[in-house]
Amino acid sequence: MLAPGQPAPDFAVPDETGRQHTLADHAGRTLVLWFYPKADTPG
Repeated sequence: MLAPGQPAPDFAVPDETGRQHTLADHAGRTLVLWFYPKADTPG
């Protein structure tokens, strides 16, 4: 979790259209990020 005023780490992820999004693009907003396991991962 980042404290207010801390710089966002260097992190980018493409959306379904291929546009790159970085954490710095969303400064001042609350974000929830989640990651899905691969389909072949047990459990």
